[in-house]
Parts: sequence; C-alpha cells; structure tokens
Amino acid sequence: MDLSVVIPTYCESDNLEPLVSRLHPAIERSGISGEIIIVDDNSPDKTQDVCRVLAQKHPLRLIVREKKDCLSSAVVHGIRQAGGEIVVVMDADLSHPPEAVPELYHAIKSQGADFVIGSRYVAGGQIEKGWSAVRQLGSFLATLPARPLTSVKDPLAGFFALRRSTFEAARDIDPIGYKIGLELMVKCGCRRVLEIPITFRDRVRGESKMGLSVF
Repeated sequence: MDLSVVIPTYCESDNLEPLVSRLHPAIERSGISGEIIIVDDNSPDKTQDVCRVLAQKHPLRLIVREKKDCLSSAVVHGIRQAGGEIVVVMDADLSHPPEAVPELYHAIKSQGADFVIGSRYVAGGQIEKGWSAVRQLGSFLATLPARPLTSVKDPLAGFFALRRSTFEAARDIDPIGYKIGLELMVKCGCRRVLEIPITFRDRVRGESKMGLSVF
C-alpha cells in the first residue's frame, strides 16, 4: 500500500462524511493506493456509526481507543497501525484541504523529502479570511519557541507527511498535547523538510478541541 492517512477524532461525526467524500477521490485521482485510518477516542456522538457507514464505500479503517487521550498520542497510535509506505496526518475538521494530500505524498515519494508540512506561512499559503489580526498574530507567535529546533515557517502544523520507516527509526517519542509534528520532525532526524502551501480554513461544524493557548 502506498499511503495511509491518519485522522484523530473526538466528536467529529458532522465532519467525516464531507471530509472522506473529498479525500478518497483525491487519492484515487492521483493513482495512489491508500487507506484512511480514523483513530477515535470513544466519542459519545455518532462518529463511530458514521465511520462504519463510510467504510462500506471507502477504504476506511476505524480504530477506537477506550478513553479520551491527547491528540498527539492518537496520531502516534494511528501511525503505528498504518499499512502505507507513506503516512499523512491531518485534522478531521476540514481545516486542512483533503485535495492537498497527494501533493504531500509526492513530495515524500518523488522529491526526496524526509518530512513535508502543509504550511500556512510559506509563499502561497494562507489562512482564510475571517481570522482576526489578533488571532493570526497569536498563531504566528506560538511558532516562535520552535525556532531553535527548526527553520521551517509552520513547525506546529497538524498537516504533515513522513515515511513510516522514518517514524519507526525514531526513539523516545513522548506524545503529549497537540503538536506532535514538531516532535516527530526532530526525533525522527528529518533533515530535508519541505513546506507545501495550503489555505487553512476554520472549522464549520463541531467544536474545537483546543484551548485558547493552542494554535
């Protein structure tokens, strides 16, 4: 299998059908053999029911964890279960464009990258209209503590790709909180990191799982 797309969820039942209905065709059009892995923290809504229905038409695999834990640990759990040569991680709330998944895949597969980020802050990337200047500034400032570790523009992005073998070679991964991408980039020893411009959009359905201090 070429690709596994890992999507952590908690109470995302309203977003999964529109997400998968865009994601699967985007993968198919690119000629990539892939799977969609939903890692759900035992949501009390209809997330699991929606996944079971979607799995009848799409290559979707549902993994349910018994209790709610942090997003980062859900991502790591999903990557460990992945069957694809390359793994893409993205959010379930449609803030990350599903149509960009093949581009992240090909940047790993064909361009020799160790790690690829769907980036808001490189040329061509943007945040959709509607974010206040204060919110955009806060999001940008949140990336500053990561600067000693990496020179990439959007180190805290939740939309990224890497080879499964790169992940498996890492040591001492300690998934805590929301920003697992930066930890994987550093602890997997990723030297060639590429950023692909995307338009980041606010969620339309459901509630954010992040506190005000997390961007």
